[in-house]
Amino acid sequence: MAKILNPDEYRKDFPILQEEINGRPLVYFDNAATTQKPLSVINAISDYYRHSNANVHRGIHTLAERATNIYEGVRKKTAQFIGAVTPKQIIYTRGTTEAINLVAAAWGRKHLSDGDEIILTEMEHHSNLIPWHMLAKERKIILKFIPILPNGTLNLDEFKNLITDKTRLIAMTHMSNVLGTINPVSEIIETARSKNIKVLLDGAQSAPHLPVNVKELDCDFFAFSAHKMLGPTGIGILYSKIPILEGMDPYQGGGEMIEYVTLQESSYSGLPHKFEAGTPNIAGAAGFGAAIDYLDDAGMEKISLYEQEITNYAVQKMLQIPDMTIYGLSRHRGGAVSFNLGNIHPHDMSHFLDQQGIAVRAGFHCAQPLMEKLGVTATTRASFYFYNTFKEVDYFLEQLSEARKFFKL
Repeated sequence: MAKILNPDEYRKDFPILQEEINGRPLVYFDNAATTQKPLSVINAISDYYRHSNANVHRGIHTLAERATNIYEGVRKKTAQFIGAVTPKQIIYTRGTTEAINLVAAAWGRKHLSDGDEIILTEMEHHSNLIPWHMLAKERKIILKFIPILPNGTLNLDEFKNLITDKTRLIAMTHMSNVLGTINPVSEIIETARSKNIKVLLDGAQSAPHLPVNVKELDCDFFAFSAHKMLGPTGIGILYSKIPILEGMDPYQGGGEMIEYVTLQESSYSGLPHKFEAGTPNIAGAAGFGAAIDYLDDAGMEKISLYEQEITNYAVQKMLQIPDMTIYGLSRHRGGAVSFNLGNIHPHDMSHFLDQQGIAVRAGFHCAQPLMEKLGVTATTRASFYFYNTFKEVDYFLEQLSEARKFFKL
């Protein structure tokens, strides 16, 4: 069925996909939570520790130079991957969550005051909600929310009505981790530009699955995580524009981010290092670089088209199953499919599928306000990546039908 790419060409590179779960071949459909890692990523981390382990920037010896070259080389590679103008715009973080917290703390505290407004959406992940809750309590900032329509898309007419002369920031997910909806961020950014409003995009779900060019998007902030795009956990990226970063104060203090220190005062390094206090996750950067190489070799355009193909196939087949409810039916969507089957609790469904070797996610997916909007406490979520096959989807569909029998629907 797949004409865009052949997933079997890639599956051999992922050792864990050869695992058996409960005596059955692993079917890994939890990619929105974290993706699996190819050998090249695993080897890059191992090779760093075997041959280059040292701290970066502060050493003159050979190992320090090797480590620094790896670390800064991946910064440059990341800038190219997302279309940034310069590596100085790439700030290493622990992931999307820390990147958004960095913006809230280092930009928000400096530029937002009582009565200012931030527009978010009803589909936000907690990572792009809680930092703004915290800042709103501190500064009495007003949070507004773009509502979602029944098909899981944003109500853009209502969005325009939310904007006032006090709106300072729009912070929103590029792609929903629950609904799979790919939001019309270009249209929203264009509206924001005309009113001098900053835009932050949570790219945790989009960077792994879509070709992203931050220069063309013209967003002010873009945050994403390595572990959702074949890389290791514990490392991510914040992108921003140079004038914005230069106008922000450091997020944390300590080693690496300083220029000069006395007992009484200190001055800070330039970009990007003033936001990277302490010893960084160098091994994580090595693995992330290998992940970017792998995605580049596969081709982000091909990955995106293949995921659309396999997701559309899965959704259309799932809708033919009696008692099936799928949340979010946007035509412009990614590979996350949240559903409930009759009155089967998502935790029970996840456990049943796990017994058949299928890994899915169950719960509120760090999006409790969205669950409330949908009128449910939880959903089951299957999420696909380019190493998943149509054969796996067919097996998944068979097991959903078996679940109906098992739970006597």
